[in-house]
Amino acid sequence: MIKAVNIKKSFGENHILNGVNLEIKKGELLAIIGASGAGKTSLLQILGTLDKPNDGEIYINNKAIHSMKDKEISKFRNSDIGFVFQFHHLLPEFTALENVVMPGLILGSKTSEVKAKAIDLLRKLKVDHRSEHKPSEMSGGEQQRVAVARALINTPSVILADEPSGNLDSNSASDLHDLFVELKKEFNQTFVIVTHNRELANLADRVIEIADGNIVAHEEK
Repeated sequence: MIKAVNIKKSFGENHILNGVNLEIKKGELLAIIGASGAGKTSLLQILGTLDKPNDGEIYINNKAIHSMKDKEISKFRNSDIGFVFQFHHLLPEFTALENVVMPGLILGSKTSEVKAKAIDLLRKLKVDHRSEHKPSEMSGGEQQRVAVARALINTPSVILADEPSGNLDSNSASDLHDLFVELKKEFNQTFVIVTHNRELANLADRVIEIADGNIVAHEEK
């Protein structure tokens, strides 16, 4: 489903990734752990087409991402990849429903269809009562659930999450972790999650550890 081959990334003399090789299966929940500065987020950004490697190849659903032009990559990213960040990045002037609908409209989906799907996702994620509320009117846990709904709106091949529970209290974090597992089971959704949270890592099908730009440990459940 996702294949990274000999991924290298550096900024000047600073080597961030040193030839990383990784395969991720459909429906897998993969956790990436490691110390700050190890290269976790850089790898996630490259897998998510937000950054380009200096060398190496990326395949998603057998498509050679590294060979695509910028316009193709942008279109592919919007249709096939969902993102959840530590800080939800919801647009503050829009309601929860409007935030969730936005990527679908950008993709060119019919407004009525994408709105109906957004309402259904908010219901499944138990934040439909917040659909007309703006982010400032919601708790941190509710904001992240809306961000997850937004990530799901275009039925992505994979959801990439960078410290998704890092800004939440322990109860909200635990609820979010359980939600990822539920979505994986219900939709066979693929997740790649960078986390310092051991509880979340323990829920993953597989855990890899990165240190100094290399995969140094591999743990399958």
